[in-house]
Amino acid sequence: MGLKTALGLTQLTSMLVFGSIASWYVAPWLARQERATALTALVWPHVFRYVALQAYSAQHAGFPISDAGLTRLVYGDLAGAALAFVVILALRHRVQGAAALTWLLVVTTAFDTVSNVSNGIHENLFGAATGVTWMVVSFYVPLLMVSIALTVWQLYSRFGEPIAASESAARVRMGASAV
Repeated sequence: MGLKTALGLTQLTSMLVFGSIASWYVAPWLARQERATALTALVWPHVFRYVALQAYSAQHAGFPISDAGLTRLVYGDLAGAALAFVVILALRHRVQGAAALTWLLVVTTAFDTVSNVSNGIHENLFGAATGVTWMVVSFYVPLLMVSIALTVWQLYSRFGEPIAASESAARVRMGASAV
């Protein structure tokens, strides 16, 4: 089996595994949470997109990405990581517009993913990943894609729901209602 086929199979398997976990465990849990909590949990994996910095060592070790492609990849992911952290802060502090910031993260992540795939095709990078790059592409990227799908589901299905439940509704949900 070639490296390109093996990588494709690992990505597909990771998508199936993460999709199953999402369907069986994460989605039911999200449905029981207030909107801000649900979105925050889904955004956290994106904070770690700074792992893209490993591409510098991968390039040094022979990963055939161009300097321009490397710059686009790293800066796109660093911007995504920073935006994810800003989104989490906005959700945590119940800032008006936090849902819009979350949509911005979804759109920029989708754009960044399409850009990286396009660049990978253009530079013939598929099948060239090894080591940490292999793990990022086969494990972490599918996790981010499932996270984005769940985030879109939460944003769409809970449209109009406030980012934070009212104080009294939160108390009832926590079992601390006054007798």
